[in-house]
Amino acid sequence: MNNEIIVNFTPTGLIPLKSQTPFVPVSVNEIIDDVLAACEIGITTVHLHARNDDETPAYEAEKYASIIEGIRKYQKKLVVCVSLTGRNVTEFEKRTSPLHLTGELKPDMGSLTLSSLNFNKQASMNSPQTIIDIAALMQKYSIKPELEAFDTGMINYAKYLIKKGYIKPPYFFNLILGNIACAQANLLHTGMMINDLPENSFFAIGGIGQNQLKMNSIAISIGSGIRIGLEDNIWFDKARTKLATNTALLKRAKTIIEANERIIMTSEKFRKNLNLKEGNGNYGENQI
Repeated sequence: MNNEIIVNFTPTGLIPLKSQTPFVPVSVNEIIDDVLAACEIGITTVHLHARNDDETPAYEAEKYASIIEGIRKYQKKLVVCVSLTGRNVTEFEKRTSPLHLTGELKPDMGSLTLSSLNFNKQASMNSPQTIIDIAALMQKYSIKPELEAFDTGMINYAKYLIKKGYIKPPYFFNLILGNIACAQANLLHTGMMINDLPENSFFAIGGIGQNQLKMNSIAISIGSGIRIGLEDNIWFDKARTKLATNTALLKRAKTIIEANERIIMTSEKFRKNLNLKEGNGNYGENQI
């Protein structure tokens, strides 16, 4: 595939709480600090979730603005993606609030989950019309979708969106395996998802919980990309005897990348590959 590994860093997510792990960053300053530390180790892009003071998920543009501002004060070229998840809010206006940010605060990408799905104790609601409307708004604002696929059916729906003109190449997929109701974290399911990707696709592979290390290792060995961070996994070991930190997860992944004689793709290279603006004050997608 590629000698350069995309590292898609997911520091926070919706679920981990301080009561479960003190290492999950939830405040604006904690998230900024973890992202800046990750940049020192080496990442390609960051997938942001915002939290309220009580650790519940936040959707407001102002909350994301504070995080993005803090990151871009020091890392002006890092590719920034904001979460538009349907797990905690379903109203279109709330979900898409961060897409309205402009200038130095504009995200380069926004997540687009390609179907409704069930997690262990919660559903992520993504009706066909909602998906189309979010994709259309991102296209209007020149923000590239980060396509979230949990099984092959979601990839097929992405092809439908491509056919209808709602998303344009090149594409970036997160292939997330190991969820109880979706594709499982094994080679067969992984291979089927990769095989079904449309042309001009880049992708990162993630695993939920204890599957993260396994799926990251597979991705590195084939030369694609990894999705990594406390959003998907709070434990450093399979036996759950040691809580992970984002820094520890990234340093271990970097060791595996180097052992495979590969390197971490820079944000600059990722921007060129995805037809994104160059950063440093210019964010979002170049018009094709």
